[in-house]
Formats: sequence, C-alpha cells, structure tokens
Amino acid sequence: MPEASVPYTLFWVDTPGIPDFWLYRCLRRFIGFLAHILALGFTVFLIILARPGTSLFSWHPLFMAIAFCLCMTEAVLLLSPETSPLCTLSRKSKIRLHWLLQMSVPILAGTGTTFIVCSKNRSEQPHLTSWHSVLGLITLMATCCQAVCGFALLCPRLAQVSAVSRLKMYHATCGLMVYLLATATVVLGFYSNWFQAQIKGPGWYVCLVLPLYPALVIMNQVLDIYLPKKKSQI
Repeated sequence: MPEASVPYTLFWVDTPGIPDFWLYRCLRRFIGFLAHILALGFTVFLIILARPGTSLFSWHPLFMAIAFCLCMTEAVLLLSPETSPLCTLSRKSKIRLHWLLQMSVPILAGTGTTFIVCSKNRSEQPHLTSWHSVLGLITLMATCCQAVCGFALLCPRLAQVSAVSRLKMYHATCGLMVYLLATATVVLGFYSNWFQAQIKGPGWYVCLVLPLYPALVIMNQVLDIYLPKKKSQI
C-alpha cells in the first residue's frame, strides 16, 4: 500500500475552517467540561449562600441562580458538538432539550422576581433602584422573547415561518446577547449589600471572575461554530 494512502484523519479532524489536532480537540473538550463544572458548582455555591427559607428574599438568589447560572448555561452548551454532555443524542433531541431548559429559565426567573418584589413590598423598599434590578428585568423580558422565537423554530409550520435558516442565525445572535445580559446581571448582583456582607476580600474577586468563564466558552461556541455555518446558508 502506498504511503500516501495512510488514513489522514488519524491526526487531523475535518472541521469548518482550520484543521484540528487531536490534542487541540481534547483541550477544547476539557475547556467545555470545566464550563459545566463551574456552572453547577457556582449555582450550588449561590444556593448555599442564600440559605433558602431563612427569609423571603433568600428565595430570590436561589431561583435566579438555577435559572441563569445553570439552566441557561447548560441549554446552550447542550448544542455544542464538543462540550455537550449528551453527545449520543440526535440533533433533534438536543434541540428539544435545549428548548425545555430555556423555557424553564423565564419560569424560574419569574418566580425569583416575584419573591424579590414581595420582599421589597413587605419591607416597604422602592423597586428598580439599582443597575442589577433594571438589567435583570430587561434580561427576563429578552429571555421570554427568545423562548417565543425558539418555539417558532421548533414548530416552523405552526408558526408559519418560511426563512428558517435566517431566523436561526438571528436566534443564535440574540441568544448570545441575552446570555451576556444574564451574565452582567449576575455580576452586578455581587455589588449588592446582601452579597458583599457575606463575601469579602479576595473571595469577592474570585466570584466576580467565575461567571465570565462559561460566558467566554459560550461566546466561542456561537461565534466560531454556529454563526459561520448559518451565514453561508442565507
């Protein structure tokens, strides 16, 4: 057998754009795996910090952490061909799970918003007095819009959508913006009196950086994997 007929895919993986070394591919998988661990670990940390049940306010960070730090992160990472924890599932099954997780986000976030409104009403405090609260409300409304758009993509005939590929690109772009809004809302929450009273010093700066890592992984996933493919189909 000629030497040129040796399988080339032993060292390279064909991907859109540049070729991919197996070591580079393993590194990308590790980076994605670390994003899953941080999303879950940081959510558990915020839940423990909130001590749910100790007050009416304590339920607000619990529901918000599960909604934005866990469910929204996992819903996006689920669609990655490299970092998805459910690689054996079909693309159709992943999309349905993605939509179910994203649908849980506005439900959980709406519940968390209800608790903070009730808490402020009970203590007779004004609403929407911080950037955290204003941006959180904007993020919640944008998340609801994204869920509606996702339903249109899930059932294009029922929603009477003709340009599906174009709507997918818009959905991915807006979804990335919504996730960055959610990350900014979480980060602004670290400036609240509740959080700063419990976490101080170097630990506060560590918490400030942790939500940014999954955001960078998701940004890379959307920009480098999804958008270039869909742009060529328009």
